[in-house]
Amino acid sequence: MNSSVMYAAAVILSTCGAVSAEGITVAGSTTVQPLAEKLALAYETVAPGVTVEISGGGSSVGVTSAGNGSADIGTCSREVTQAEFERFPDLEALCIARDGIAIIVGPDVPVTNLSKSQVRDIFAGDITDWSEVGGPSEPILLVSREEGSGTRAAFENIVLADAALISGAAVLQPSNGAIVTTVATTPYSIGYVSFGYLDGSVTALSINGVAATVENALAARYPIVRPLLMLTDGEPSPAVRGWLDFIMSPAGQSIVESEGYLSVGPVE
Repeated sequence: MNSSVMYAAAVILSTCGAVSAEGITVAGSTTVQPLAEKLALAYETVAPGVTVEISGGGSSVGVTSAGNGSADIGTCSREVTQAEFERFPDLEALCIARDGIAIIVGPDVPVTNLSKSQVRDIFAGDITDWSEVGGPSEPILLVSREEGSGTRAAFENIVLADAALISGAAVLQPSNGAIVTTVATTPYSIGYVSFGYLDGSVTALSINGVAATVENALAARYPIVRPLLMLTDGEPSPAVRGWLDFIMSPAGQSIVESEGYLSVGPVE
């Protein structure tokens, strides 16, 4: 077992007291879900009697699940809106990581860089052919997340900035993984995904000449970055607080980094 995980858990348990046998329920963002599963597995090995059950459903589900108490923690991969805070005034939001959103294309698209405004115009449907941005004379196929997705909401807020809506011609997919698969296998397509889902089957485009890398995101050079949140309805229970403290510890933040996300705290 990783010594930093053992040490962090020992400090948390000695500070907060022994955590009694208890289950923690988590629901929400499909982006946060795999990271939360890794963090839960690490915590369960050092916090006897605690189990963490994690499900998806999307960021909007995460907000509602935390707000109405149907889950101990709601996960959200975008900012919580003012309307959501008004609906659930006791919501507490903890940013456990930050995440870049990469604009991806398949191997048949030779374009390697777009401006942020070109990305906006492509997904708004104003640019419809690759030849308009230095590529071949082929129509652009848009691949997007569905409504209610935190990745989509963050992309719309950061890139479209309320100036346009994602074109109705876009093919909608239910997860980051499905976006990667679709873009990798569909000629002349373009999509957007969390940094944590990038693999060799797709190319992450540079934006405004800046490569889509963790280093550039950490240095605030890469322009499409969003928070990953865990939400509770007011003060969490001791069991939930123990896990959240572990996540924000050096051991937890090391897991955040190892999964391809941006740490928000000290890392060992």
